Amino acid sequence: MRSSRIAEFMRWLEREKGLRFEGYEPLWQWSVTEIEAFWESIWQFFDIRSSAPYARVLSSRDMLTAKWFEGARLNLVEHVFRRADTRRAAIVFGSELAPLTEISWSGLEREVARVAAALQSMGVQPGDRVAAYMPNIPQAIVVFYACASIGAIWSSCSPDMGSASVLDRFRQIEPKVLFAVDGYRYGGKDYDRRAVVGELKAKLPTVETLVLVPYLDAEAKMPGARLWEELPPGPDKLEFAQLPFDHPLWIVYSSGTSGPPKAIVHGHGGMLIKTLKSLALDFDVRRGERFFWYTSTGWIMWNLVAAAPIVDCSIALLDGHPGYPDPGTYWRFVADSRSEFAGTSPAFIGVCMKAGIEPAKIADLSRLRTLGCSGSPLSVEAYRWVYGHVKRDLMLASGSGGTDIAGGFVGACALKPIYAGEMQARNLGVAVHAFDDNGNSVIDQVGELVMTEPMPSMPLYFWNDPDGRRHRESYFEMYPGKWRHGDWIRITPRGGAIVYGRSDTTINRHGLRMGTGELYRAIEEVPEVLDSLVVDLEYLGRKSYMPLFVQLRPGIVLDDALKSRIDDRIRAAVSARFVPDDIFAVDEVPRTLTGKKMELPVRKLLLGQPVEKVASRDAMANPKSLDYFVELARRLDAA
Repeated sequence: MRSSRIAEFMRWLEREKGLRFEGYEPLWQWSVTEIEAFWESIWQFFDIRSSAPYARVLSSRDMLTAKWFEGARLNLVEHVFRRADTRRAAIVFGSELAPLTEISWSGLEREVARVAAALQSMGVQPGDRVAAYMPNIPQAIVVFYACASIGAIWSSCSPDMGSASVLDRFRQIEPKVLFAVDGYRYGGKDYDRRAVVGELKAKLPTVETLVLVPYLDAEAKMPGARLWEELPPGPDKLEFAQLPFDHPLWIVYSSGTSGPPKAIVHGHGGMLIKTLKSLALDFDVRRGERFFWYTSTGWIMWNLVAAAPIVDCSIALLDGHPGYPDPGTYWRFVADSRSEFAGTSPAFIGVCMKAGIEPAKIADLSRLRTLGCSGSPLSVEAYRWVYGHVKRDLMLASGSGGTDIAGGFVGACALKPIYAGEMQARNLGVAVHAFDDNGNSVIDQVGELVMTEPMPSMPLYFWNDPDGRRHRESYFEMYPGKWRHGDWIRITPRGGAIVYGRSDTTINRHGLRMGTGELYRAIEEVPEVLDSLVVDLEYLGRKSYMPLFVQLRPGIVLDDALKSRIDDRIRAAVSARFVPDDIFAVDEVPRTLTGKKMELPVRKLLLGQPVEKVASRDAMANPKSLDYFVELARRLDAA
């Protein structure tokens, strides 16, 4: 496609650098071998604004110690506003609580300047943390931009998360200010969250100021809270602190499989240059387009949406249930918001398929050019459904990445054909491979997803990890010096990729990741439950299925009332999205001789692998406990 932004980039490389590539694969190969030259070309092509020059592109190719663009001083949010087109809206917003509204660039800048000034009046300095317990609403975007503009560090949790999960995250980072809504509406139901907000304020001793954003109830108030609308006016002009390339921008969180979730820190410069590359060259978002991805503030895709205007687009936000009162709600919003790019998850595509809706017949999708899809594997049937029922002249941009790198490993490419069930390409600048058990890169075989060269959006560090131990253990132990992500992947002979799901025990529930440790903490607070085990059986071509297995106290029966109480506990402490599909009573939870729950062996067993290949009974503390799961696997396979 000559009109694509990646084709424009290739013409620029030939004109400015004398580099000519015959197709995408040679370009990708150059981008992951000559990585300094590639990332410098991204800087130059997008004309990144820096108040001080960088001394060098990359200090070292050591993935743990690499420093990018040392000496540069910049601000991501400056690039949000630098090419603001006052002829079009900055944000289009829709929700279950209000009709579609538009926010102008001038109005957005005034609000950001107001909140930035308010934060400074509260004593917020560069490096201080500001936390938000807010849904996907314009005020969340405003607070994020305000934080970044003054060098404060943003972190957010979605208000559907229970207090325990939120505290597991925010306690680590010790926020100085907390922004929170009074409640929200989802699926036609109202959820008042003021009691949770009060608990957060009481249990976060570093929070000096609570700002309440009345959202569910315009008249809502809370003792000791400042109201959003009472923050005083700010200056006429928004100023941007000039920060080092690696100054922290935000803190996002891992799933919390073992212990508290890891607090992952990303920097201004890394997120700026990576997002420019990803949205423009991988996703082909065009200048002047409107970018929409249905997400919550607890998913890394929200951060991508918030940063998207740096590629000269505007953004669309939808808060509420995309399938309420029917799955057509999502598609009607795409039409009403006039979005050229819309993003969703394979889980929602599956909901639409099951409901039998015809998006092309219920919504005007004439402006829609690209449909993004991420969060879990997208089946062959889903590809066919999109092209049969959404739109034929559409780029289906299926991708896979991670919160850890705030972006994708593999995904779309406007230069390559689309094959059902296959992501088109390894992303530019991402040296991703499938590794076998011996650490060899393999083609057309399923292996571990491994990244072999550094990239700018890798974590700067984990918060409260002074010696870097947790950082090293999370990614670099299986293949020393190389990033092992925890997904199964196959690189096809034509350069595409198929991702088969998690290779570890992280729960990937409809695109949202959560560690089993957080679930166990909630489940095992139910008095009748002695022990528990949960596995995620989402896998390419299969419906998402998450069973929970509980060992109960002697004499206790797993009846409907107890199941409901377990479900309610998960909703309250973690999130309604992680309520299991089924709950089963077992005599014992399988454990190793060292007492570890055997989550991965049970998962492999239930996905159809033979028991002798997934576990050694001699290495188990209770080998007979596997018998139940062998029988369950047989029943699941028969079904």
